[in-house]
Amino acid sequence: MPAGADARSVQKTVLITGCSSGIGRATAHAFNDEGWTTYATARNPADVEALGEAGCEIATLDVTEQEDVDRVVERILDEEGAIDAVVNNAGYGQFGPIEDVTTERVHHQFDVNVYGPHRLIRAVLPAMRREREGTILNVSSVAGRVAFPGGGVYAGSKFAVEAMSDALRNEVRDHGIDVVVVEPGPVKTNFSKRVAREADPEEAEGIERSGAYDEFYALFEDTQAIGGDGPGSVEPTLVAEEILNAASATKPPARVQPGTVARVGVLARHLPDALRDKGFDLIRKFTS
Repeated sequence: MPAGADARSVQKTVLITGCSSGIGRATAHAFNDEGWTTYATARNPADVEALGEAGCEIATLDVTEQEDVDRVVERILDEEGAIDAVVNNAGYGQFGPIEDVTTERVHHQFDVNVYGPHRLIRAVLPAMRREREGTILNVSSVAGRVAFPGGGVYAGSKFAVEAMSDALRNEVRDHGIDVVVVEPGPVKTNFSKRVAREADPEEAEGIERSGAYDEFYALFEDTQAIGGDGPGSVEPTLVAEEILNAASATKPPARVQPGTVARVGVLARHLPDALRDKGFDLIRKFTS
């Protein structure tokens, strides 16, 4: 009998990626506080030491490395017997006008944000199917429903996560497995600081400025316009609470949008293209 198998009926197990900060760290605390056996992972083990001291199990996991994914999943199955929930949170935002972003960086964006969750999903599904239960929670973004100028590469990766989640949800339903997409709007994390760095020509990675899009870089430099501490931004704990609620629900919704901006923002996908384009023009004028 696998270690921990006798406690399966009273304690559930969750695997969370990208726990070094922000949403991932808050989510690990939320599950741990609720009594779940919580495996908090990150690329750098030093980044999750504090979570280990708080009672989480910690592991090194780079979602771009298949060996890491297999090792961590096998460890959890050996120690706990099953994985009840997976939170695919690890990710980052590659920003910049499409012309200015190198193809190499597009590959890396998709390797982390799309192929990473895909690797982990494939690794955990056999065990979930065997148990005939489990929840896969993919952290997307409002940008996974509405793309914006200068964010096409990032939004493209999140659109892909949304599409794969929709297909997967219907593929695994008969196996007792739920799939939930989490679509935050602006969150008070270091995310916007990274965006601002990528707008800085001295710090940007994978950006070859053509000189044709200075107004977009100026917009990125205004972190109030892209999130962070801007109006409507929410605390990571609110997103974590929504993730925990969805993982704990008997019949979770297909999508959750933490915060008012997220709930309103996803509705923009229903607007006619011409009207949405005019909206972006207004934003540029307002921030110029």
